[in-house]
Amino acid sequence: MDDVSQNAELFFVIGSNTTEQHPVFGTMLRRAVRFRGAKLIVADPRRIDLVDFATIHLQQKPGTDIALLNGLMYLILQNGHQNTAFIDERTEGYEDFNEVVKQYPPELVSQITGVPEDLLRQAAELMGTSKPMATMWTLGITQHVVGVRNVFSLSNLQMLLGNIGIPGGGANPLRGQNNVQGACDMGGLPNVYPAYQPVSSEVARLKFSQAWGASNLPNAGEGETSVNGLDPRDGKTVTELVPEILEGKTKALYVMGENPITSEADSGHVRHCFQEVDFLAIQDIFPTESTEYADILLPGVSFAEKDGTVTNTERRVQMVRKAIPNLGDARQDWEIIAELSKLILANPAEGERTLDLTAPWAGWDYQSPNQIMSEINALAPSYAGITHQRLNNGERLQWPVPSLDHPGTPILHTNGFTRGKGRFMPVDHIPAPELPDDEYPMTLSTGRVLYHWHGGALSRRSKGLSEIYDEALIELSPQDAIKLSVNGNSRVKVSSRRGSIVARAWITERVPEGMVFANFHFPEANANELTLAKLDPIAKIPTFKVCAIKVELAEEPEPVG
Repeated sequence: MDDVSQNAELFFVIGSNTTEQHPVFGTMLRRAVRFRGAKLIVADPRRIDLVDFATIHLQQKPGTDIALLNGLMYLILQNGHQNTAFIDERTEGYEDFNEVVKQYPPELVSQITGVPEDLLRQAAELMGTSKPMATMWTLGITQHVVGVRNVFSLSNLQMLLGNIGIPGGGANPLRGQNNVQGACDMGGLPNVYPAYQPVSSEVARLKFSQAWGASNLPNAGEGETSVNGLDPRDGKTVTELVPEILEGKTKALYVMGENPITSEADSGHVRHCFQEVDFLAIQDIFPTESTEYADILLPGVSFAEKDGTVTNTERRVQMVRKAIPNLGDARQDWEIIAELSKLILANPAEGERTLDLTAPWAGWDYQSPNQIMSEINALAPSYAGITHQRLNNGERLQWPVPSLDHPGTPILHTNGFTRGKGRFMPVDHIPAPELPDDEYPMTLSTGRVLYHWHGGALSRRSKGLSEIYDEALIELSPQDAIKLSVNGNSRVKVSSRRGSIVARAWITERVPEGMVFANFHFPEANANELTLAKLDPIAKIPTFKVCAIKVELAEEPEPVG
């Protein structure tokens, strides 16, 4: 974050409401514009606050990011601003990529995206002549059926301009929660072990089976060649596991620190699945909409009751230190998980082989977070040199840190890419799976607001935050408000093919005509009652950012008494 804010000549922020969702970094960007003279291009269907600091605002229609990016790259190539040396020396697949980009002239892109041609040309010229440029994005890019393809396009853009592996450059996803980076690093994904070692790799499976005592397990992947008992097949994402309850494929769920009833798409369907699952255990610190369905509640602890580390959006590992004792019957999350695992090991299912408990990390017999960090050092190469001692001594460590004497890696890809050469990915624009029609003539996009967070389990318990933003608001354009006879005191009913919510209208020029923005912080008017659970085929992320809706003036409730 320091590098980007201090060294980039141009910031390209797309699909990120940075000042509201990453307020510290958003302030750094604003200061760079005001005091250093850095330029800023914002691409967002809404006029977010960051637009006030932008040189150019590209207000594309929701779900048209690939067309926009291809159109900008068309103009960059037309202007001769591509970095030919970088392309020749460090990339492959350029020819196929170029053939696709040639199909996106500005007149077509303007028609698809709604962005005027002159703005496209201005943005492309600024990108081509400003070195280095840093790109930033968040869920506004990824929460689409083409989320992965959107990221491919942003990577294409930065390789085309040679803005990878240099100070002030990079293709920079801003992570959406305080330790989501660390969770992914530790294997919190269905296709990798810690440090992104693929479950499909025989080398990785052998390494972890020996460390965890799993070598004697029967191979779970039938028909697969395997050197040990660990399954070579990818696991399932939450967006696959929950619907498969109704198919009888998911029998039990263990939910930790998450509230799927509010945060998953198509909340009505998620509730139905939670009603039908055979067994549901939830580990959390507060009651939530999801805990109402739990068979067992396990009392975890808040950040203030923990020792350990988190890894932030710039891959920097930071210590978390316990500030207060555990409250009530709460226990450390790692202690609960370890205790459950010991009970499972002590009571194996009939015919099931047990682990070899003489293996280095097989017994779940942890005594402290520092001991767990030792296992991470041993098995996750990018964390090999990150110890609690180094962090407590004040070292700033950004992975990969492959050894105890390594200083960390603030900038990735300086000498090459992990795969060798960077690969250009030719990607075409694909329309969103659900677009406005006669029955549902408007578009809904969803997200968060500055004052609340995710399902609101924490932020709605804050008196100060709730005094500032105390109810769900539907952002509606002045033009649509006139059509609907809605004013700032009106409540509106927003409906999709999946459900309806009623909330107060906020008439604002932040949203364009024909678009509505809503949040999912308030269960009584949760935008995810409306959203579409159509998934990206690779990342399996739902389509939170585009669905068809209709808006009506809500009937006021009858007065009591």
